[in-house]
Amino acid sequence: MINFKVVSYILGVLLIIEAIFMLLSVSVSLMYGENDYKYLLISSLIVLVIGLILFLLFKTSDKSLGKREGYIIVSLGWIVFSIFGAIPFYISGSIPSYTDAFFETMSGFTTTGASILRPEEYEMIPNGLMFWRCLTQWLGGMGIIVLSLSILPILGIGGMQLFVAEVPGPAPDKLHPRIKETAKRLWGIYFIFTLSEMLLLRLGGMSFFDAICHSFTTMATGGYSTNPNSITYFSPYIQYVIIVFMFLAGTNFTLSYLAMHFKLKQVINNEEFRFYLFFIFLFSIIITFVLRFTSVQSIENSFRHSLFQVVSILTTTGYTTTDYLKWAPIGITLIFLLMFFGGSAGSTGGSIKIIRVVLLLKNSILELKRLIHPNAVIPVRLNSQAVSSQIVTNVLAFVSFYILTVMISTGVISALGYNLESSLGAVAATLGNIGPGIGAVGPAENYADIPVFGKWFLSFLMLIGRLELFTVLILFAPSFWRK
Repeated sequence: MINFKVVSYILGVLLIIEAIFMLLSVSVSLMYGENDYKYLLISSLIVLVIGLILFLLFKTSDKSLGKREGYIIVSLGWIVFSIFGAIPFYISGSIPSYTDAFFETMSGFTTTGASILRPEEYEMIPNGLMFWRCLTQWLGGMGIIVLSLSILPILGIGGMQLFVAEVPGPAPDKLHPRIKETAKRLWGIYFIFTLSEMLLLRLGGMSFFDAICHSFTTMATGGYSTNPNSITYFSPYIQYVIIVFMFLAGTNFTLSYLAMHFKLKQVINNEEFRFYLFFIFLFSIIITFVLRFTSVQSIENSFRHSLFQVVSILTTTGYTTTDYLKWAPIGITLIFLLMFFGGSAGSTGGSIKIIRVVLLLKNSILELKRLIHPNAVIPVRLNSQAVSSQIVTNVLAFVSFYILTVMISTGVISALGYNLESSLGAVAATLGNIGPGIGAVGPAENYADIPVFGKWFLSFLMLIGRLELFTVLILFAPSFWRK
């Protein structure tokens, strides 16, 4: 039987955490002398009271946590955070529609970066609320649940079930036998990268506020910007700095940990990392040539815009320095293809993930050999190690579900009156947690005109995309709820 008491208890803990971070946004508002502090303060108190009620009400309950409770907590965690995280936007009137406020907040926590804010509305968002908007991405990047893993053991709750359900990729890497220590190391790396980027952006002339916000949303591969023109507004130096940190954010954090301990050979020999580099190099070079020969841009401009958009889309960050829908058709096609790749497993990126793409390609090639030699046992290998058939099956199932979800969801959005290009672009961008898509939701547009049902549906796609489909979809299986 599912232990709903421990589910409620942990959700209470998570809400208390959210309230604390919301209070941090209050301090930013007060620092700039703006009146949005009262809306953030009211919202944080509401969240804190509800969190404390759940915490105290179920404090003495049985703390046993199984796989089913883990899946429920992770899924509800993101939903609850978004429901309450939208309150300050709504009650302040900055985003007068609760549907829009929820969409913006879910897009933040899932690090999607799809926005309903029109260019002229950016100036209407006070600094405290803008900080909260970017902070939602930073929290969602490494994962609210991974953050809580550092705290739950202190409360007498083991967190491995939550870690498995939340961490992206087919096989989560543990940096330490104890899950709490793994979470601490992940957040330590995350914080160091965030701080480093902030300092480099400040050196490039970016304001302190903008530097913090963009560091938050870069490391989360979220893509929210304080400027309606995204990164186009900033200098080439700042664009190159952001490219570097988008690349780091899309890399497996286990490899970053190894690199920090000077185990560079293990990093270089990692097959997924090599493919990650190869895809960036290949697509960037092709698009650079496309831009050079189809526009009047200089070689440096062509290279910078190409590299920036390739890294941004591949890592599912979603920043833009140019409207790629104005490129030649081959350039647009390559960018759209990258939307299905995603970053490395164990990174803050979304979509299918490089490791799954690699395993799928390898298994497809080996299948040709198996047809020729039907009795031969030819395992798929990654990093010179045989990959278990269970993982290969999981990858095949995931990719199949992903493509099926894209097809069905495209039909749903098309039924709302959008053409195939815009429907497919919206679905690929939200399910892959990318943000800007193609068509009516391209980099120069937003999601403001999507109907109410469409916004709630795309919010659901953001959620299942961030939690890698199975974590959420398993809740719809009748067998999950049986004793």
